Amino acid sequence: MTTPRPETLAKLTPVLTKRWLSPDAWQIGTYEQLDGYAALRKALKAHPDDLIQLIKDSGLRGRGGAGFPTGLKWGFIPQGDGKPHYLVVNADEGEPGTCKDLPLMTHDPHALVEGVIIASYAIRAARAYIYIRGEAVHAARRLRNAVQEAYDKGYLGRNILRSGYDLELVVHSGAGAYICGEETALLDSLEGFRGQPRLRPPFPATHGLYASPTVVNNVGTIASVPPIVLGGADWWKSMGTEKSSGPMIYSLSGRVANPGQYECSMGVTLRELLELAGGMQPGHNLRFWTPGGSSTPLLAAEHLDVPLDFEGVAAAGSILGTTATQIFSDQDCPVYATYRWLEFYHHESCGKCTPCREGNYWMVRVYRRILAGQGTHEDLDTLLDTCDNILGRSFCGLGDGATSSVTSSLQYFKQDYLDYIEGRTAPKLSDKQLVGAH
Repeated sequence: MTTPRPETLAKLTPVLTKRWLSPDAWQIGTYEQLDGYAALRKALKAHPDDLIQLIKDSGLRGRGGAGFPTGLKWGFIPQGDGKPHYLVVNADEGEPGTCKDLPLMTHDPHALVEGVIIASYAIRAARAYIYIRGEAVHAARRLRNAVQEAYDKGYLGRNILRSGYDLELVVHSGAGAYICGEETALLDSLEGFRGQPRLRPPFPATHGLYASPTVVNNVGTIASVPPIVLGGADWWKSMGTEKSSGPMIYSLSGRVANPGQYECSMGVTLRELLELAGGMQPGHNLRFWTPGGSSTPLLAAEHLDVPLDFEGVAAAGSILGTTATQIFSDQDCPVYATYRWLEFYHHESCGKCTPCREGNYWMVRVYRRILAGQGTHEDLDTLLDTCDNILGRSFCGLGDGATSSVTSSLQYFKQDYLDYIEGRTAPKLSDKQLVGAH
């Protein structure tokens, strides 16, 4: 196990995670002792437009995967339109390998609640919703308890802290569908309909929840708002890079000595993250990894020093995504890993559009053939052709994300596919598992 160098330890910048290890961190008493709701008091004395400008100046970008500038999104909300405005927090974290929002809501739910109140005040919303994944029972329980504590202390409800501002906050548990992580499918689900993505335009900024102006932000994005209000835009920009400001929670899983969440300044490299995590497990050498979850193109060992910010990862041919850094070694098979991810996307496809519904269905079957030792060279062309017909042609990003591991694994590890097809690697699937693959 490696010991991190001092310069690598300096990359750790606990902002969202700074209270996680405090005793009873999820309770309002602990939260208030550690700067809790101080940002709200400060925010309520400012003009809403000034708060939007502060978030713009900070350079905060969405922590849900797309990295869209948060202040810009808030500024899209039309003011003086006579319609109700809504804030909706996307807490439907469900992508394989992604694990940053759930621990945040479990250990420090008031950080999210305070962020919701400030953001709602900035966009002039009188009602806000946190849409949490249905399986996340423990996190939802902590969150509901925090919301009730906030109501009891006067941080929610009518005339918050005697400011004249009113806000109602609802925690809504979904039914556990990955598609509801897509913002418009989430809105449909919240309205009581089947979770399926909407055609855009119009966009949620003008026609969101109940056809009214709506901001949809990720948990990590909204929880970042109180620290920015307290510390200021320049302080936030002092961490991270010029175009990717602030810290980010990187979730390390797989073949690492100490998997977990590591909050570092954006721009940290995988080499440095592995150093913080104690290195690879004994007997394992890095072979491939995901920088942002299973919907992002794979990277290889040659990318150890790629800066893990929005621009650096994009330049390497992948996407920062949700910073779900899944680590695989020379004892793992990229073909089998891609097959398992594809099974997930096939299962979670809502079926609304043909490219995603049919493309993932058939790609799963091609992978089963290859892994059962019955694949052909033409199967590789079929996979690439199918990906070409899904990417950019599916109704939402689920289809696009499903193609990422297929195309990237063929780019870096085509020989592994050929070894199955040409008989050099023993089949991983049996004939029984092959049923329906032809």
